[in-house]
Amino acid sequence: MEYNVENTLLNSLGIDIKSITNDGVVATMPVDDRTRQPFGILHGGASVALAETVASIGAYHLIDQETEMCVGLEINANHIRGKQDGTVTAHAVPVHRGKTTMVWEIKIVDERESLICISRCTMAVLKKKA
Repeated sequence: MEYNVENTLLNSLGIDIKSITNDGVVATMPVDDRTRQPFGILHGGASVALAETVASIGAYHLIDQETEMCVGLEINANHIRGKQDGTVTAHAVPVHRGKTTMVWEIKIVDERESLICISRCTMAVLKKKA
């Protein structure tokens, strides 16, 4: 599945989709001037943007793309530890695949697999208008 990320938040934050399967999505994001808050650590909003990105892509992969679309309905995140530089990796897995909603769990880890952020995102599955 190919995505055009030009002129999107993914491009602005340097998010790179590594894999998409029925079992989940993996993506990376740099911790640099684009994603740090003023105190020099990874911005919580950047982590949430990464989490919703992988949940959205995962949900899109699982729906009937001809007749359905998906949008974020709710997201929460717990920021476990700070990170000043390097790369974080998001691992998203579906925990509920319903007809009208999906719930995804996203773990964002550093290069040593230490947990940086854990998030849950609920996606609404909507019928496309004819």
